[in-house]
Amino acid sequence: MAGVAEVQNRQARPVPPAQPRGPPPPARPRFEPVDREKTCPLLLRVFTKIGGHHPNEDFAVRGKEPKDEVQIYTWKDASLRELTDLVKEVVPAARKRDSKLSFAFVYPDKNGRFVVRPVGMTYSYGNGRRMDDVKTLAELSFQIGDYLSVAIL
Repeated sequence: MAGVAEVQNRQARPVPPAQPRGPPPPARPRFEPVDREKTCPLLLRVFTKIGGHHPNEDFAVRGKEPKDEVQIYTWKDASLRELTDLVKEVVPAARKRDSKLSFAFVYPDKNGRFVVRPVGMTYSYGNGRRMDDVKTLAELSFQIGDYLSVAIL
């Protein structure tokens, strides 16, 4: 009789809902937006170049960085779209309708040599819906003191 009761109990249990197949989608780390009224902005040194990024050697000697520098005060929650619009204000080549802007962080590695690491690309007149447009400096692991290289393609 105990076996019959067990069978009845098994049938009475609710069936769990079917789970979707495949691995779960990767979770994007969410960063809290910065209160721009209360938080001091950081100085972002932006180096622009038409045709490609500056090579690592251009940043090898402190104080002898490339001359085409734009200094921007911003926050770590600034998106690549915001930075694109700011670069367009000062670099005429970035205003062309078919321009693409490639962003890269420039920072010293553990040996002190500068590394140029691409982090995203935007279009000069994008609609804000592309994946890289909404990426923020914080999401891309920007560290205060890094430079930003912008290649205008």
